[in-house]
Amino acid sequence: MAYEDLTLQCMDCGCDFEFTVSEQEFYEQKGLANRPKRCKPCRTAKKNASRGGYPKKMYDVVCSQCGRDAQVPFKPSDDRPVLCKECYSSSF
Repeated sequence: MAYEDLTLQCMDCGCDFEFTVSEQEFYEQKGLANRPKRCKPCRTAKKNASRGGYPKKMYDVVCSQCGRDAQVPFKPSDDRPVLCKECYSSSF
């Protein structure tokens, strides 16, 4: 199926946002039939509201592979290596 970028309107703020080809392919791959109804900022705000209004706690780390500073959404333990987002993504 050929996709093209779509402009959708956020149901919360009314702003237009792009539903890109890669996002549409991701939705199909995951079996998601409905298009997103909220823009990224409104989705993030909704997630934070479901956590009592607090964003997810992030922890500062140094990547075990490249040595760059990074943040992760879990408390790292000393006995396991921690990778930054780029190194983690490239390991697949």
